[in-house]
Amino acid sequence: MAYGVTQAHGLLARVPILTIIVFLPLAGAVLVALLDRDKLTNLRVVALATAVLDFLLSIPLFYAVNPFARADFQERYQWIPSLGVSYHLGADGVSVVMIALTTLLVAVSVLASFSIQHRVKEYMVLMLALETGMLGVFVAMDLFLFYIFWEAMLIPMAFLIGVWGGANRIYAAVKFIIYTMVGSLLMLVGILVLYVMHRNAAGVPSTDLVDLQRLAIPLRPQMWLFFAFFLAFAIKVPMFPFHTWLPDAHTEAPTAGSVLLAGVLLKMGTYGFYRLAVPLFPEAARAYLPWIVVLAIIGIIYGALVALPQRDVKKLVAYSSVSHLGFAMLGLYMMNPQGVTGSVLQWVNHGLSTGALFLLVGVIYERRHTREIEEFGGLSAVMPGYAAIFTIAMLASIGLPGLNGFVSEFLVLLGAFLRHAAWGALGAVGIVLGAIYMLWMYQRVMHGPITHDENKALADMSGREWATLLPLVILMFAVGLYPRPIIDRIEPSAQALIQRANTVRPLGSAPALLPEQQAELTTR
Repeated sequence: MAYGVTQAHGLLARVPILTIIVFLPLAGAVLVALLDRDKLTNLRVVALATAVLDFLLSIPLFYAVNPFARADFQERYQWIPSLGVSYHLGADGVSVVMIALTTLLVAVSVLASFSIQHRVKEYMVLMLALETGMLGVFVAMDLFLFYIFWEAMLIPMAFLIGVWGGANRIYAAVKFIIYTMVGSLLMLVGILVLYVMHRNAAGVPSTDLVDLQRLAIPLRPQMWLFFAFFLAFAIKVPMFPFHTWLPDAHTEAPTAGSVLLAGVLLKMGTYGFYRLAVPLFPEAARAYLPWIVVLAIIGIIYGALVALPQRDVKKLVAYSSVSHLGFAMLGLYMMNPQGVTGSVLQWVNHGLSTGALFLLVGVIYERRHTREIEEFGGLSAVMPGYAAIFTIAMLASIGLPGLNGFVSEFLVLLGAFLRHAAWGALGAVGIVLGAIYMLWMYQRVMHGPITHDENKALADMSGREWATLLPLVILMFAVGLYPRPIIDRIEPSAQALIQRANTVRPLGSAPALLPEQQAELTTR
């Protein structure tokens, strides 16, 4: 899976577009930090304008990228030459899809956060700094740079949970930090080992992903290295049994924090498998495949079963993420075009539907200051607009044909059945369970008699709340009815990953460069 060196053409090729998109939010954060903290409108408008501008920049990038190039719009500069570390950015079809999703959800989240009244300046600064960290992960092509961006998003999210979260916010934030740091330290050890291996094999140090992918590592050390990266990414997804931090983080996080946590941060784990774990250690990925598939299937069914009895709407949606991301991992490790394409599309669809559900939970929480299912009932009679949007998001989440969730789940299950019928059948059980817990929750919240007087006078959604949800609803229908633009960008990258994972390479007793890499070094 050699990286293409295709040069981008057109206006975007004349500017460092990836650097601009990644660091524009950070520049916006600096600007917000310089504003008067008492001018709340200015703080909110500047933060929103920054986020919207970044989203608008992601649209031409989405259409301009060459999906057949393994790294389009490359920017590469020597950073620490003595250590072989470079500032290397690049984007493929999957990268631009995730950039568009991230910038959209951040813009929506900033708008949803206009209700925040406490420490607004600090809140908006952290939101924009978090966006830079997330975007950097999706375009970094140097492992050292990838690690910096990976760690950079940890602190802003922890503060968002710990300062603006619920009653148990400190516990949830500390748990989030501990879990993430454990995984990050293991990944750092793996990066250092790869660095030493490349220096010994090539005679020059490098942390560049292009160079490291051409390193043939013996199977035994490759298994250990894969395991280190696996733990880092499995915690972030999160896969069963590394998921226990997620319900607490979701439940305690502010609404926008939950949207970004589900919509983007969890996908950094699946993206890590796609971008690093499988391409760097393809033989180990094949060896671990049955075990990872088992964990993915357990996560699908377990997440659905635990969601079913939940009394808190937000916690139910949180556990649904464990199930939905189990589908993403199942598809990714089918290592066929249908499964991998469906997996990446599932990242997008989960971000849209689950992000919308968290926004909807936030709408009723702002009115009633409770998320207990038993506190509601009959909301469709007093909040018809809210009920309509909730219905669409719920149906998208359970995979109704015509909405976005159906396309990705169909592709994942097709890939699973093509690989092993039993895996597909077990995955289908998760879909059935998902429909049960979502419909059961929906019926109790939206229908039936109004049993609490507090619900009789609830106001329907405001203009700002409509503005946060309509873009997501439109995309649910757009992707469900015409997913081709996204699939066209995913498929070439999926094919390259499959080829890399299934190629048999000569492995010696010590790490060595593959012949084509040796020739390239000779001619440099």
